[in-house]
Amino acid sequence: MTGSVKQLYITRDDVDKTRQNVSKFFVDSHGIQNDKFYAKDPMRAILISATDSYALAQENEISIEDGSLGENILIDINPYLLSQGDRIKIGNTILEITQNCTLCKGLSKINSKLPKLLKNDRGIFAKYIEGSSEIVLGSTVQIVKS
Repeated sequence: MTGSVKQLYITRDDVDKTRQNVSKFFVDSHGIQNDKFYAKDPMRAILISATDSYALAQENEISIEDGSLGENILIDINPYLLSQGDRIKIGNTILEITQNCTLCKGLSKINSKLPKLLKNDRGIFAKYIEGSSEIVLGSTVQIVKS
């Protein structure tokens, strides 16, 4: 299964904790460099969401903007059936799935139906394993099962 990176986001502490849409960022074993969550929790270092999540919301008449799910990487293939230990190759970067994303209270602020709707389809967390440390918008995404 092959897809591509549609959006990239970081959250900066030094810019009023706002999420920024970026064209590239750098990752390492601590997460995404310059992101407010860098070096906080390696099991939750990088959040990947799929365009399928936004389509599911839209199908249920909930309009949300890309980035609203808190993802760092938005891809156009569905990774939600992957298990802990499975890998995703983005460009020349290998990421390993660490866990499913838990729902947060912030989603209910967008729409009260959103947490239940996206219970298993909000995102997955991953950590950097090897390869290039640069992830670039438009890069090819490949699912690599363990």
